[in-house]
Amino acid sequence: MPSPGDVPPEILDRLRRICRELPEAYEEPSWIGVRWRIRTRTVAHVYTPDADRAAVYASHTVDGEAPTVLTVRVPIEDLFGLTAGGFPFFRAPWGDNVLAAVLGDHTDWTEIAELITDSYCEMAPKFLAARVISPPATG
Repeated sequence: MPSPGDVPPEILDRLRRICRELPEAYEEPSWIGVRWRIRTRTVAHVYTPDADRAAVYASHTVDGEAPTVLTVRVPIEDLFGLTAGGFPFFRAPWGDNVLAAVLGDHTDWTEIAELITDSYCEMAPKFLAARVISPPATG
């Protein structure tokens, strides 16, 4: 059983392929899990929370296991649209525009690439965001 913060290597590999295409973005360990940043701003954060200690994650367990969660920044209108449909998206309990996505076999990696790219464009300086034309390939 993984401990809190552990992220399955296959998920990390997919996220790394997406994030390495973003200008000047870098990966670093976080207080839990791994995050990608532009300068000092977090673009994406992936982790496995302790669902027993954080009630917001309890309803998102998968087969009795804590979920692997990705958080990104999105425009507020997108946040409402994405979370209205429920699983795999929900609103993170911090920040006004933080989307959480449960990752796993069901994940649409093209959609995740778009969300990470949009988050990057929200957080990056305008001159770097302008260098991003479309979401990076996920294959």
